[in-house]
Amino acid sequence: MELRDIEIFLTLAEELHFSRTAERLRVTPARVTQAIKKQERQIGAPLFERTNRTVRLTPLGRQLRDDLWPVYTGLQDGMRRAKLAAQGVTAVLRVGMIPLNAQDLRPYWETFRTRHPQWKLQIQHAPFSDPFAGLRRGDVDVLICWLPVEEPDLTVGSVLFADPRVVAVSTDHELTRRTSVSLEILADFQHSDVPSRPDYWADSFLPSHTRKGRPIERGLLVSNSEEILALTSAGELVNLFPAHMRRFWSRPDIAYLPVNDIDALPFGLVWRSEAENDLIRAFARVAADIGTLVV
Repeated sequence: MELRDIEIFLTLAEELHFSRTAERLRVTPARVTQAIKKQERQIGAPLFERTNRTVRLTPLGRQLRDDLWPVYTGLQDGMRRAKLAAQGVTAVLRVGMIPLNAQDLRPYWETFRTRHPQWKLQIQHAPFSDPFAGLRRGDVDVLICWLPVEEPDLTVGSVLFADPRVVAVSTDHELTRRTSVSLEILADFQHSDVPSRPDYWADSFLPSHTRKGRPIERGLLVSNSEEILALTSAGELVNLFPAHMRRFWSRPDIAYLPVNDIDALPFGLVWRSEAENDLIRAFARVAADIGTLVV
């Protein structure tokens, strides 16, 4: 198996979406499909289960991912360290972001770079499905995600910002006749759910019941925002989001309405406790010094 094909396989194993994998690697979707089919022919069994809506790893695919990942990341780390050493950079702090508003957090990035010019800051997207996998694999050093986080191996740092809540609906949805909505109203409609998310995130992101005790139905399983918005546009569900989605993911077929009876969603820093180092501590100090931003 060639190195590029390994990269395609591992990226698809993370994204679980052929088009996003192609975009991320700057290749065509046909190239991704060709590489996966070639690997499956060589191995003699499917690595992914494919339907019209979902892509999932088979048990064999998960085994291959787990076997290949440390080898591939070791090669990447070696090349990255050599390149940085040639540039005179001593280390890189990799920050994974579940929210999409990296631009809003520029005060943190700029302060870190000003205080520590010898270090490089690398910001990258992190999926909200299986959100802590990147930290535990060593793909990122610090994760910005919504709170609370209750993981025994992870340390939670400062709150960076808290975002009001909006609900995404199709532009022809009956709710667009309103200027804002409540959870009581949203209980009349189906919402999405996310596989491989912590159980304690369920009520913090979408309560299971309204304040009057009405159940809120979580229905279709989704693994990324594109799937959510596609189903929302089709009228199959409505979905709660942090309010920054209105600015950073605007679409002509989606309307975002304020939700007036739910608290703002806090986002904070999280890192693997045993991996804590000078770079992580330095960024945590920047976050504590700046405090919570208003976005």
